[in-house]
Amino acid sequence: MYRAPLKEIRFALHRLVGDGQLAGSAGFEDYSVEYADTVLDEAASFAEKELAPLNAIGDRKGAVWTAEGVLPPAEFKAAYAKYSEAGWSTLRAPVEFGGQGAPTVLNTAVEEIWSSANLAFKLCPMLTRGAVEALVHCGSDDQKLRFLPKLVSGAWTGTMNLTESQAGSDLGAIRTRAAPDGDDYRIFGEKIFITYGDHNFTENIVHLVLARIDGAPAGTRGISLFIVPKRVVNAAGDVGAANDLHCSAIERKLGIHASPTCVMTYGGGGRGAIGHLVGEPNRGLEYMFIMMNAARLSVGLEGYSLAERAYQQAAEWARTRVQGRPAGGGVATIIGHADVKRMLLTMRAGINAARATALYAGLQLDIAANATDAAVRARAQTRGDLLIPIVKGCATEMGVAAASLGVQVHGGMGFIEDTGAVQHLRDVRITTIYEGTTGIQGIDLVGRKVGRDSGAAMHELIADMRAEIGVLDASVEVSVAMGGVREAIDLLAGATETVLKASARGSQYAQAIAVPYLHLAGTAIGAWMTAKAYDAATRSAAEDPEFYAAKRQECRFYLDNVVPQVLSLARVIERGADSVVDAELA
Repeated sequence: MYRAPLKEIRFALHRLVGDGQLAGSAGFEDYSVEYADTVLDEAASFAEKELAPLNAIGDRKGAVWTAEGVLPPAEFKAAYAKYSEAGWSTLRAPVEFGGQGAPTVLNTAVEEIWSSANLAFKLCPMLTRGAVEALVHCGSDDQKLRFLPKLVSGAWTGTMNLTESQAGSDLGAIRTRAAPDGDDYRIFGEKIFITYGDHNFTENIVHLVLARIDGAPAGTRGISLFIVPKRVVNAAGDVGAANDLHCSAIERKLGIHASPTCVMTYGGGGRGAIGHLVGEPNRGLEYMFIMMNAARLSVGLEGYSLAERAYQQAAEWARTRVQGRPAGGGVATIIGHADVKRMLLTMRAGINAARATALYAGLQLDIAANATDAAVRARAQTRGDLLIPIVKGCATEMGVAAASLGVQVHGGMGFIEDTGAVQHLRDVRITTIYEGTTGIQGIDLVGRKVGRDSGAAMHELIADMRAEIGVLDASVEVSVAMGGVREAIDLLAGATETVLKASARGSQYAQAIAVPYLHLAGTAIGAWMTAKAYDAATRSAAEDPEFYAAKRQECRFYLDNVVPQVLSLARVIERGADSVVDAELA
């Protein structure tokens, strides 16, 4: 049974990240902490009543392919109708197209609740939101009027079509082509791994497809982006005949069984699927990265969301499972055993550090989009860009480790499907792969985010962390652990210089240590957030003694047991590149 951790979310959102600073700012004139809390209450109620009960049902039933179309579990179709009717699809969308215009930081908090309750369901509206963002930024006025109102309302859903069988992460190798046909194009090709590429939730599905216009340059320079609807849409926005596209298969996969992962065939009927060019030719990858960047934050939060679901189940099991005997005799539930406490604290502390980091990243994106000062916007955008690969890579890897610990807490029963613990592990495993593997996130971090400005953005973040930790030192009781936080930040600064020197030797040297650097950065930022959490919990102890006592306990564990891992990561970053680059693997 899932219960949205509203106290934890509100603590991170209001006390650590400070979403209240958005109130009254440009674009968020009506935003307030009270509004956010109301939205979170409603999201929790919907998730607990409508989505969470379907999680195991969807895992058992899965999606089914038929020649007439893909059929997710019938319960999911009914839940999607309720989701749209309740207006949840409009939360983050622009007001001018029927949305509520809520900030990214609040949407990130709400998305956590959807992901924990039912990840297989959440993926459908997540992809639609990404399509909306891409069209808002890159679509023509006609395309916005034709497609956005229905996407925003939830009447239609959206997808992104990148991958092909011969072109996984190497998008320059795609073969899907676009043949000019008057003002539009005819699309021919096949895409794989398309989440919710087909379903029966809505009358239309709007695919954003990467393809190469006939005669375009080779590689990524020749990729364009097209709107390719399942059913043709006329200038007035009315749905017409079926387009020349279909789902030719769905994948059999480890988890998220109710979410159809489709093979999409375009032009299989010989006519070619009608596609509308987005923006300018040959800039498709640039446009798609808008959608992908939003998706990377959303996938990152899925990691700690599934960890939260696994933690809740493991903790409940540990409270009731009688095994072993305490030192004084008698019987005991396993939650009293030291190693079980260690596992549960590892899960909980990791979740809360990742949650705070993700919400902080979301806030930066809100400031970047709406601050009145251009310098403030630019600084926030740079910091948000820097944090996204860290959130995506570290939070998802933590989610896999936490879900695995959840199985371990259950002992042998965790390996049995009937307990449900293993579903969380199966479901979360894809998050480290979605929208770029952990290795790709690490390479993005050391290359585009650290290398492009010689580490300036990272060092600016480090300076801010040092300044905040310096202010906290006098008020935080765990002074020895605080020394560890300062050391972690110092090691991040040194590792950043090591990465830059490795890049100067050749990109392969930086890439060889990219993932250790990603994890060091994530742990150091988590240490900063945890130190702030300890300070806030100490100052607020009288408000809710039980909650804040548990918060200080959890923070102390993170500082004593997780932060020291930066020492080994720093050593790997310092010494590990050559042994990777020099290796010859057949």
